[in-house]
Amino acid sequence: MNNSEMKKPENQILVIFGASGDLSQRKLIPALIDLYLQGLMPEKFAILGISRTKYTNESFRELMADSIKKYAENDTLTDHQIKNFVENLYYLPINPADLSDYQKVENKLNELNQLLKVNYNYIYYLSTPPSLYENISKNLAEQGLNNSNGWKRLIIEKPFGYDLKSAIDLNNNLLMNYKEDQLYRIDHYLGKETVQNVLVTRFSNGIFEPLWNRNFIDHIEITSSESLGVGSRGGYYDKSGALRDMVQNHLLQMVGLVAMEPPSSLDSRAIRNETLKVFQSLRPIKYDEVNKLTVRGQYVASKIRGEAVSGYREEKGVDPNSKTETYAAIKFYIDNWRWGGVPFYIRTGKRLPTKVTEIVIHFKQTPHYLFTKKNGSQACNKLIIRIQPDEGILLKFGMKVPGAGFNVHNVNMDFHYSELSNIKLPTAYERLLLDAMLGDSTLYARGDAVEEAWKFLSPIQDAWANDESIKMYGYPAGTWGPEFADDLIEDKNTTWRYPCKNLADDGKYCEL
Repeated sequence: MNNSEMKKPENQILVIFGASGDLSQRKLIPALIDLYLQGLMPEKFAILGISRTKYTNESFRELMADSIKKYAENDTLTDHQIKNFVENLYYLPINPADLSDYQKVENKLNELNQLLKVNYNYIYYLSTPPSLYENISKNLAEQGLNNSNGWKRLIIEKPFGYDLKSAIDLNNNLLMNYKEDQLYRIDHYLGKETVQNVLVTRFSNGIFEPLWNRNFIDHIEITSSESLGVGSRGGYYDKSGALRDMVQNHLLQMVGLVAMEPPSSLDSRAIRNETLKVFQSLRPIKYDEVNKLTVRGQYVASKIRGEAVSGYREEKGVDPNSKTETYAAIKFYIDNWRWGGVPFYIRTGKRLPTKVTEIVIHFKQTPHYLFTKKNGSQACNKLIIRIQPDEGILLKFGMKVPGAGFNVHNVNMDFHYSELSNIKLPTAYERLLLDAMLGDSTLYARGDAVEEAWKFLSPIQDAWANDESIKMYGYPAGTWGPEFADDLIEDKNTTWRYPCKNLADDGKYCEL
């Protein structure tokens, strides 16, 4: 983030509902102090924490100071810097579901507004369970805190509904009291620098965009894997699963950026219009096609590096007979002129060999392969955009092996963000919070796009819930999921890329 190119946000108050919770302590407050130390916070601002817990201003500041020391990525922070920052924090204990308590919210905001002269500019961040989204947004509006004087913005965390119906209901309820341009649906994946770099890679380089179509690309795969299990989140996860938790938001949003047409400008509306068109062009998966176009699985007990690991159904809070998937893979098509006939493959899972998120562009083979015969996976060029970890970009291409003959070996040309030692890579929440304060919604999901994503996934949800012939495959913890996922890929000589924690390494059994 180049501070010299960033304008400062207007003076404002950030109100965090659920401020004593895990997200606030681990992500939001550490991100905000980073922005503060970079000189990217408004000249005058306050952060008002709201939740049920009975903190005072002082005890809340102490809690957040401890959280900063524990979770902030900046290991050069001093006690003096932390003290100066937390003096901007205030706290109000209320019951967020009780309308009568919102007079206290209005009074506190009026008090802070008079103190700081922020022109009644407020952001409301709902760091709460989704069941409270409707209550809090409605109660703020009932108290007149949604549109009177200054500007008001509302940030909500995923999930944006649990299916198409609940997503439509949530959008309709929010739009009763807020305009779409006031709503910021946060998907932290879109805040990652390397996700945004997809647009730069495509649209600022003349060597890529002319090739970015069905004439030169064979297929595209996107992987988002986690090495950990559900841990203490078993109760939550068992009601969600990989499809809702990862595919509907993170993976489809990345599909939107990879597949979109060039926008007319970098205006948020222009970019989000193009990603919406991608979702509208997704070829519907019919109920009776789900079995052959998707694979779902659950991790089972295994040993990872000699250590025994529990299966999903043995995790705390998980139903012993659970049919919730911890792995999901889908094959689909985008029916437009750019992508007609190009298969897209996405997969996500828990208890896989390593934590990694990446996009792999598989280019087509040359029309006539003159050199040493290789299978489809080896003979084509690949462009790998690594989102995390070891963020960067990698191009695989063939080179002659020294010596007699024309033996060809794949080599790597790579760039790693870690090589930019003088530039700080901002966290996703830093970027997204700053954008919200600036009123830039480019990296936030729009309501119509959310509904289109749910519409695409609805037949899969229905079939997985109701068709008993669709198997739930077990896969040993620490492996790359059900082997049947390879059957999704059209070319039988081609498999998924098996990434390692290091961008330049790959292979099913590489050192992780």
